[in-house]
Amino acid sequence: MTAAAVIQKTVPLQLRAIGNVEAYSTVGVKSQIGGVLMRVHFKEGQDVGNGALLFTIDPRPYEAALKQAEANLAKDIAQLENAREEVRRYSELVKKGYVAQEQFDQIRTNFAALEATVNADKAAVENAQLQLKYCYIYSPLTGRTGSLISYEGNLIKANADTSMVVINQIQPIYVTFSVAEQYLTEIKKYMATEKVKVNAIIGTDEPHPVEGVLTFVDNAVDTATGTIKLKATFANQEKRLWPGQFVNVVVTLSTQPNAIVVPSPAIQAGQSGQYVFVIKSDLTVESRPVVSSRTLDGETIIEKGLQSGERVVTDGQLRLVPGSKVEIKSPENSSKQ
Repeated sequence: MTAAAVIQKTVPLQLRAIGNVEAYSTVGVKSQIGGVLMRVHFKEGQDVGNGALLFTIDPRPYEAALKQAEANLAKDIAQLENAREEVRRYSELVKKGYVAQEQFDQIRTNFAALEATVNADKAAVENAQLQLKYCYIYSPLTGRTGSLISYEGNLIKANADTSMVVINQIQPIYVTFSVAEQYLTEIKKYMATEKVKVNAIIGTDEPHPVEGVLTFVDNAVDTATGTIKLKATFANQEKRLWPGQFVNVVVTLSTQPNAIVVPSPAIQAGQSGQYVFVIKSDLTVESRPVVSSRTLDGETIIEKGLQSGERVVTDGQLRLVPGSKVEIKSPENSSKQ
């Protein structure tokens, strides 16, 4: 049979869960105007920066509309200046009684109407400039483009139901996961005093986790599952995390110093509760009740019943009774027999 020493060490207080990677921000890019898509300025799956030019809609119809609006504005400004001069001249004449008041009132009304027309023309020019600006579609964030949905030569509708491309911001990035509601109080306590570290483990690559920080606790417990949703934020500098990916999440709330730890296989369950076989100095064993708290990486923390330095049986307990003499074998030799 095999044995192991009872050791004392610092053990982290951790929670484990399955998490889902989510983009930090997602934007579906659409056109605010209609027209022919003249050019796509990126490739599918390319990283784009905030403000990068993505698409160009044929600007020629909007350039023509802008020129027409500017021409109307110029014409009406000229008429307004003439009307202003008439108001100035007739105001002097009406004072001297050379023209009737009704005629002067009509000239002033004409001036006011032209002034309103010029204001409307200015608004039309601004709108035409805005429509022309919409011909050039820029990225609203820094992220990675997905599959291209609209191609050069396609006729684009204004505010269509389907996006032209979807951009995901993946630096930083979220991992969403849920834990049992019983841990909510501890999570809130540790978040209030320090940053709670979260590791995301991709597949079986546990030695190389991606490190992040717990940043969000949902505002309600899911009554159907008795869990609370959490989010951790990761810088994702190496882009190892990808939206939609499933990862193993390890939340480290704190550390427990001087914990008494034994290999989990040493713990046995009996009618009176948990116990272990302790090997005494004369190589006989005694059955000793223990109180355990939690298990981490194949080791169990013992709250009561053992001391550091003692030895416990980890394999072959079924053949033992209290007082039995044992011959300890190394785990390697035991596995060969």
